[in-house]
Amino acid sequence: MNTSFDAFFDALSALHFLRPAWLLLLPIIVVFWWWWRRHQQAGTGQTPHIAAHLEKAMRIGTQQRRWITPVDTLSLMLILLVTGAAGPSWSRMPNPLIAQTAPLVVVVEVDQGMLAQDVPPNRLERAKHKISDLLATRSGADTALVAYSGSAHLVVPLTNDPELIKPYLEGLTPDVMPQAGDGAASDALTLAQEQLAKREEPGAILFVTDGLSTTDRDAFSQQDDTTLAFLVMAPGNVATPVIDAVDAERVAVSADERDIQHLERLLAAAHRRALLNDDRLAWEDRGMWLAWPAALLALLWFRRGWGLGTSSLLACFLLLPWPATVPQAMAQNQVTIRAQDSDESHGSFKQWLADAFLTPDQQGRWWVEHRSYKRAAEHFQDPNWQGYALYRDGQYDAAAELLGRLDSADAAFTQGLALIRGHQYRPAVQAFEKVLSIDPDYPQGERNLELAKRILTYVEESREQSDTGQDDADDVTFDNEENRGQDTQVTPKDGEGMLTAEQWISTLNSNTSDYLRQRFAVEARQGATP
Repeated sequence: MNTSFDAFFDALSALHFLRPAWLLLLPIIVVFWWWWRRHQQAGTGQTPHIAAHLEKAMRIGTQQRRWITPVDTLSLMLILLVTGAAGPSWSRMPNPLIAQTAPLVVVVEVDQGMLAQDVPPNRLERAKHKISDLLATRSGADTALVAYSGSAHLVVPLTNDPELIKPYLEGLTPDVMPQAGDGAASDALTLAQEQLAKREEPGAILFVTDGLSTTDRDAFSQQDDTTLAFLVMAPGNVATPVIDAVDAERVAVSADERDIQHLERLLAAAHRRALLNDDRLAWEDRGMWLAWPAALLALLWFRRGWGLGTSSLLACFLLLPWPATVPQAMAQNQVTIRAQDSDESHGSFKQWLADAFLTPDQQGRWWVEHRSYKRAAEHFQDPNWQGYALYRDGQYDAAAELLGRLDSADAAFTQGLALIRGHQYRPAVQAFEKVLSIDPDYPQGERNLELAKRILTYVEESREQSDTGQDDADDVTFDNEENRGQDTQVTPKDGEGMLTAEQWISTLNSNTSDYLRQRFAVEARQGATP
């Protein structure tokens, strides 16, 4: 399976034109080209009443026949411009307020076989490192974690916070699994599919394992539209016949970042396929791409003797509607929002070129694609995009304030997420209620409203309990109802008062292995996984 070829064929199958009426000019251009070429060839014939040898001596510059003539370049340029004006499109315009990556469930094998040291330091530790590297590339995207050995367990449900997954990932060892073995891969696949079923857009499942048992072959052969991939944690000389037989992407673990880069491209391709089937998104106009080769062909007209006289006016006439078809591609030459830092690129020649050829929103979109959200927020003029960039940059208060001025469901949804991250739970509930009032069927609207209400209830109840609790909670009391022994008063020594925040945090056990061991044992005793 080749990701590049799959992306090409997906784009080819989705190719269409947004303004197909422009294509009616193509036959006119072809007829014009044929007529001119025929007229030109007829003019090169023998002139009547002049001998052939005399005519040849009288002509200048006709010793070599031109295979490419000015009419050829003019016709090709017009074809490119008309095709671009027709609005070719093969991809959807992504929603700036929704994660730009398909949801992913990472399934990791946690058994004794993963402790083999043929992949240093061992297969399991290398798997954890690779998963952490992959999580770092999925900022803002939904990711879940499933672990399996003799049984399968959901470690972390779908979340857009990678930092929430990392401590549980580190706590995964074969000791925390209630049952040994590696025969629960099919159960882990079912858990992953249940997680992805909670999302409307198609997602992907990544198995991080050193192999599959033959009993799991049938479960992996009956796959739906979900993208399935394997990160094989075994050396190249170790055979994995079951994985090789499954119709899925197989990526071998590498010492560098090539395997993660391959997986990232795979997930991006899965996201593009999901966007193609989302009718709520507008198609992206790609016609501007054809303007560049047309401009290069236009440079030939500066050559001496390369022209058609008044026929070139036709090209200028067809060029006139071209800028109207591309949404302000070069309409604005000044960027009104500038970055406030002292980066060298600002005021430089590169920035001048960007200002000359790109609008502020286009520059902001470029920074978003390169994950520089602070720069993107400083360039965007579109409030939707600017609010999204502020949210991704962690400026939650600024994002919530900006998006609160808008009346769209998308803006209210991201405003709610920003308010949750900013610990403003009651306004977040109001924001999600606004989402459903504008669009009752908004994806994840009801779910996020319910979660926001639960968080708000939990926080308020915790505050009430704290307000009504006893102030002398640190007093030490010993039971002496039977008057045994002597009454003793304990007086803390100097400097032994309440622990500071740093001391209290240092006493916490950050190892999640014990928690996972107990939770998995309970799930195993219940005879079912969540």
